[in-house]
Amino acid sequence: MKVIIVIPARLKSTRLPRKVLLDLGGKPVIQRVYEACQKATLHHQIWIAADSNEVFDVCKAFTPNVIMTKEEHPSGTDRIAEVIETIACDMVINVQGDEPFFDAGIIDRLITALQQSDAVMASVCAPVQNNGELNNPNLVKVVTDVNSNAIYFSRYAIPFSRDAEVEETSAYKKHMGVYAYRASFLKKFITMPVSFLESTEKLEQLRAIENGYKIKMIEVKGIEKGIDTPEDLLLARKKIEQNGTI
Repeated sequence: MKVIIVIPARLKSTRLPRKVLLDLGGKPVIQRVYEACQKATLHHQIWIAADSNEVFDVCKAFTPNVIMTKEEHPSGTDRIAEVIETIACDMVINVQGDEPFFDAGIIDRLITALQQSDAVMASVCAPVQNNGELNNPNLVKVVTDVNSNAIYFSRYAIPFSRDAEVEETSAYKKHMGVYAYRASFLKKFITMPVSFLESTEKLEQLRAIENGYKIKMIEVKGIEKGIDTPEDLLLARKKIEQNGTI
């Protein structure tokens, strides 16, 4: 089974423009992400999916594995689907281009989980740390069945506690947007119409669930936050200064 990792690199990010090219300890953020992914062991190739000549040229300076994709793609998933039209594979891992401290061990666990499952996708969750996280609509929550397949994803605090205020939040799970897809399913997924649940919650993975497909979830202890804001970038730079090379 050929497995590739694809990192979508979008220049025109909303909250922090050009973030994939911003400096992080002497290297652009996207290079830090690429190097983090290199620490995984079960994949065959890593590709960066660029959306502009500028991103393409910067990435070409540190890897030959860069492919130009259409600028107008509505999501990273569509961008990855374009990549596998050219780069043949059986499984593709989607790692966000703004997560320089990403734990590459998660990639190996995702690959293994999907290989050992009849699911078409796999993704990652971790215990919710506190009520602030639980009630934050920007932090997606997920509930799973006894086989660790996702039942539902929501921006709401699910499951809802009817009888008492939630005091212990660790039973709740937050979602990390790293995915493994069977390539055959991904090609089908992007042709499906946007579903009701997806359009309501603005969560693309709900399209798969609403159409009856399984998403296998693996649980990790914690999730490193990506770089979404100028404040996140400052914190990441301080972490690099304190810890040295990552």
